[in-house]
Amino acid sequence: MGITCLGMNLTVLGKSPSWQDAGGACSGYLVSSRETKILLDCGNGVFGKLRQYSDYVDVDAVFISHLHADHFLDLVPFAFGLTFSPRQQAEPVGDWPGTDSPARPLLFGPPGAREAFRQVCGIWGMHSLVEDAFEFREYDPSEQIELSGLEISFRKVPHFIDTFAIEVEDPDGSRLTFGADCRPNETLVSFAKDTNLLIAEATLATPEPSGEGGHMTPFEAGQHAEAAGAARLLITHISDDLDPGWAAAEAEKSFSGPLDIAREGMEIDL
Repeated sequence: MGITCLGMNLTVLGKSPSWQDAGGACSGYLVSSRETKILLDCGNGVFGKLRQYSDYVDVDAVFISHLHADHFLDLVPFAFGLTFSPRQQAEPVGDWPGTDSPARPLLFGPPGAREAFRQVCGIWGMHSLVEDAFEFREYDPSEQIELSGLEISFRKVPHFIDTFAIEVEDPDGSRLTFGADCRPNETLVSFAKDTNLLIAEATLATPEPSGEGGHMTPFEAGQHAEAAGAARLLITHISDDLDPGWAAAEAEKSFSGPLDIAREGMEIDL
């Protein structure tokens, strides 16, 4: 089970905003390379979607863009699986022979993630559930992380709380830029300069009147891709309340390149 690719491959696991589509999931993107599988965000509903495309013990690392629930909440069922699944136990269980080395994927959360995860898991009386199940650390947004040839970097973008766009670059130089959640800003444009794929959120049907909110429209997402010179645009974090044809038409007004409206199960090769 899983995806085999020569370069990078993106699978959309969840693309909903904070209210899930019917049968959908919130923010989650599986990035597969020759040797590595990483998950960008793990919002509610994403863990079940992940299992349709990859064995969860084969995920090498998870990166969380910010600490809104629709971007990290399914770390809880992921952690429960890593902790209690029969395959993860030291002693034989059923057909599972037992293991001395259960899977513990890397988990990189933004500053403050440890306390946030402890508060959420404390509802179950298991404050350290996530940090025990994963190899966890909070990333320094100024650092660059290398993982089996992939280089992952971060850039703070304006949202309601501290939020970080995430970029993944493979050894061949192909780049995928995940804008996370943000209002219109120049930072994302500079971070995504000449990227092969910009994943840009488009939660809103109309711009926020104050200009100080936390989200964009499809037209604004297109503006960012055009200004960055992105080779391709993927519009996401968009509800099924909005017609995808309308959203695409709005983005085409501001972006001259190829674009897609995200849907779960969509795959893009880079």
